Amino acid sequence: MEEIMERIRSEVTTHPVIIYMKGTPEAPQCGFSMRAVQALRECGAPFAHVDVLGSPDHRTNLPRFSHWPTFPQIFIQGELVGGCDIALDLHAKGELKKMVQEATAKAA
Repeated sequence: MEEIMERIRSEVTTHPVIIYMKGTPEAPQCGFSMRAVQALRECGAPFAHVDVLGSPDHRTNLPRFSHWPTFPQIFIQGELVGGCDIALDLHAKGELKKMVQEATAKAA
């Protein structure tokens, strides 16, 4: 378990924006993941993703890492932002775009 926890820690700190989701951005496997990806895409900056359906270790251990029980989970600059509802709320307020663009600008 320690190995996957270190891998998750590395992923969230290496990628300015990462979403742990069911499926991929091109082929989401649930509506919540699809809507979260749409919000991230509308921010106009690149983001990484991990398909938790294709990685049982992530699916089991990410909730332990983040203390968040559901998917998708979005991390920006190593911090959990939240899931679909929070991302959509931030997007509607224009805050998600600002957060994503600041994170990706810092990484450039």
